[in-house]
Amino acid sequence: MEAASNVRGAALALLAMGIYATHDAVIKVLGAQYPALQVLFFSSLLSFPLVMVIIMRDPTPGTLRPANPGWVAVRTVVGVIAGMGSFFAFSQLPLAQVYSILFAAPLLVTILSIPLLGEKVGLHRWAAVVIGLLGVLVVLRPGAQSLGWGHLAALASAIASATTAVILRKLGRSERPLVLLMWPMLGNFLATGASLAIDYRPMELPHLALAGVIACLGLVAGFLLILAYRAGEAAIVAPMQYSQILWATAYGWIFFNEVLDLPTFLGATIIIASGIYIVWREGRGGNSANRPVIASRIRAETVTAPRTSLLQRIWPPRP
Repeated sequence: MEAASNVRGAALALLAMGIYATHDAVIKVLGAQYPALQVLFFSSLLSFPLVMVIIMRDPTPGTLRPANPGWVAVRTVVGVIAGMGSFFAFSQLPLAQVYSILFAAPLLVTILSIPLLGEKVGLHRWAAVVIGLLGVLVVLRPGAQSLGWGHLAALASAIASATTAVILRKLGRSERPLVLLMWPMLGNFLATGASLAIDYRPMELPHLALAGVIACLGLVAGFLLILAYRAGEAAIVAPMQYSQILWATAYGWIFFNEVLDLPTFLGATIIIASGIYIVWREGRGGNSANRPVIASRIRAETVTAPRTSLLQRIWPPRP
């Protein structure tokens, strides 16, 4: 029975990751014609009614005033950076390269969990982190290729996503999910809305509809991922995120004339292997008291793809 549940959880997670990858491919399509922050603004705007229907179900009484204003402020800033960075990176770089860099987030979660969560990281996980970060250097290959703003944006998104994950783990249930979702949404609207004054291009109706598709895909994938974690063990479901590299390779080749080069393939393999090893070590327990990587359910957070760990608190399972 447990094996069947894990298979179901893994299958749901694979489906969710395929939808997330489609979400990101549509971002790349629109990012080729419009500024990335404009795409994020309209995608977020169209997702707002859908997200509001969900977060208004928050059963926890209270207001939008945070109980931990300092941490919520930091969570808001890094949440905005994560979304802006990922949208910009997808519009500038090959899909597989962006994913390879974003996959560094679990490694960064492991590092950040030490000062913020008091997590004890043993030699094995430290070795995995170091090897994984070397994999990031293989993907970036500084000196062999010119690094642009897209690479910096992807790195910023990975760091911000990891920081968000650890902060949410630190806050636990001391903050309402509504607070942790709404403040980054408001920050995103302010930041991306301000960018329209700098660079704005009128959007054709079909392209505006694609922005709506981004909004729908992000939420559908999020709820499939919730179902996946409810069906299977987290240590089984979590590694399924790496299947996005397969979707990225396929989408890149079919729609964007992108070819997965050898350094990106090697670097991605190293990063993925390191991430899976960390998840495996956390799943075994040992020194890990918080299981930060497994609990974080890493995925670059945007308003169009809210963090599933928060959505799950709002959408409790049926009795």
